[in-house]
Amino acid sequence: MTLQRHWQVYETFRLRFEATANSAAEQERDPRLRGLSVSKRQFERWYGGAVKTRPYPDQCRVLEAMFGVGVDQLLAPAPAGPVHVLATTASFAVPPPRPAPVLLPPEQATALPVGGPFSSEPRFDAGTTELERQVTMAARRALRFTAIAEGSSIGSETLGQINDEVRRLTIAYPKLALPTLLGDLVEVQDLTFQLLEHGRAKPSQARELYLLAGITSGMLAKASHDLGNPSAAMMQARTAFVCADNADHHAMRAWVRSLQSLISYWAGRPGEAADYAALGQGAIGDVRGTTSVWLACLSARAHSLLGDGEATRTAIQQAEEARATVEPNDLDAFGGIMTFPLPRQLYYVAEATVQLGEDATLGESQSEAAVSAYRNATEDEWAFGDQAGAQTDLALARIARGEIEGAAEAVRPVLDLPVEQRNFGIVSSAQRVHAALHGAGRRSSSGGAAAGLRQEIEAFTATPTSALVR
Repeated sequence: MTLQRHWQVYETFRLRFEATANSAAEQERDPRLRGLSVSKRQFERWYGGAVKTRPYPDQCRVLEAMFGVGVDQLLAPAPAGPVHVLATTASFAVPPPRPAPVLLPPEQATALPVGGPFSSEPRFDAGTTELERQVTMAARRALRFTAIAEGSSIGSETLGQINDEVRRLTIAYPKLALPTLLGDLVEVQDLTFQLLEHGRAKPSQARELYLLAGITSGMLAKASHDLGNPSAAMMQARTAFVCADNADHHAMRAWVRSLQSLISYWAGRPGEAADYAALGQGAIGDVRGTTSVWLACLSARAHSLLGDGEATRTAIQQAEEARATVEPNDLDAFGGIMTFPLPRQLYYVAEATVQLGEDATLGESQSEAAVSAYRNATEDEWAFGDQAGAQTDLALARIARGEIEGAAEAVRPVLDLPVEQRNFGIVSSAQRVHAALHGAGRRSSSGGAAAGLRQEIEAFTATPTSALVR
């Protein structure tokens, strides 16, 4: 059936698969399907008939929507008779696939003429229709006219449109691959900087612009981190903190300290990560947004890497207490990357427990709870990177208990992620599994299985998202 549809080339199949998954996510209101993709290795297994186990349920749903037949029929040897098409209750209107945008290095991206929602020269990909081009150009022209017509200071319409765009990006960041967002992030940051530098903002507008510039700079710090560049990430984070200071926004100061703790943690500097978490807790004051939960969880993870069990358990308890007294604030109202939902808390707690290594059974149960939470997460709670982290923590817990096959099952969805979603944190998590397998293979009779899984992880980590910028 793949041949009949001329989808036998991986890139063509992947784009069709992603388009079907996104369409199904909208029609079924199921956030787990949004952004779902398929790796080249997985495609080759399906196409070549080397399928030993049934695909995961969400993959089955997408495959059945693509081909209109049950997955058992689809992956079975070719039948002698005709294939019976499923009678489905919903039909998925699959839009034409579009090529993934090319991710440029920061120095090239910032040198480009802006081309997002605020640009006079928008960029278009090959899949953009003429009508879409006209609508996009008209929107750009309208914003430029609005900014001019509102006079010598920034008008409410201009500021409102920037605010809407920042909210769109904060919501999209945990769900979409970085290549689809980076250009817009650079453009919005550039626009807010220009408006602030030109001095056209009234004091109240300047405070809001500084907050929006801080949030955008924070997302670009996360983007630099996701590309494995902690130096650039810290530079953007410091800019975000200066913006938070100028906005005089306590919660934003604390949020940036959280981000700096995260960057330090994945850069292998747990002591620095713990210090930034403490700074954030000192900056937050009486603010009771979800950032207070994030800071406690960051402290727990950092202290677990330092091997301080007492400090880790204390921080986990602090996170639970902070969750019980949360009062969502204006940062939480942005949603997405600016808030810290319960599934993410479960993931951090599981990771801290697994890394501490004192109780493998507890680590496994907490990791299973985190994985389950992401499988059942609402659209507002779901994040592909944190779900992958929970899966790798579950694999680590099972390796600690000598369950190599269980570890392989846990990490399988991670290894099936496409290159666009193999960010630095996910690759680093997979490498932790690889290191744990190396020791487990020598200690158990499952050395062959461990070696095979290590090879798969090596192939996965060889092509991270950052490879797209070369």
